[in-house]
Amino acid sequence: MDIPLIAGTLATVVFAVSNLPMLRKALRTRDVSSYSLLSMVMINGANAVYSLYVFTLPVGPVWGLHTFYVVSCAIMLALCLRQRRSAARERREETVRSSVEEWRLLTSSSESTVPSSSDPSAGSPR
Repeated sequence: MDIPLIAGTLATVVFAVSNLPMLRKALRTRDVSSYSLLSMVMINGANAVYSLYVFTLPVGPVWGLHTFYVVSCAIMLALCLRQRRSAARERREETVRSSVEEWRLLTSSSESTVPSSSDPSAGSPR
């Protein structure tokens, strides 16, 4: 019986299972607005660097745990980027909509105050 291997496997399962509710909720709702984009980028960068170490070790539970973290953090980063891109697009569209509406209001109000050329009293002093 290899106690370190059993402990490593058990810890891997517990760590992975403890992250599943967060990951499941993020995938279900697509709402990751409470997560910092900078934090997600740093975590993924750290995972990439740490992979250089982990994957030099003999195959074991740490490979499974680290692979789970790499995949789940990459998913979270992708969701963060997608949500921020979508929010930026919505802000741009709203800016365009409000600008168009403002332009319409300005042109419609200026058309009603400018006398038409077919009006016989236009341009003649009273």
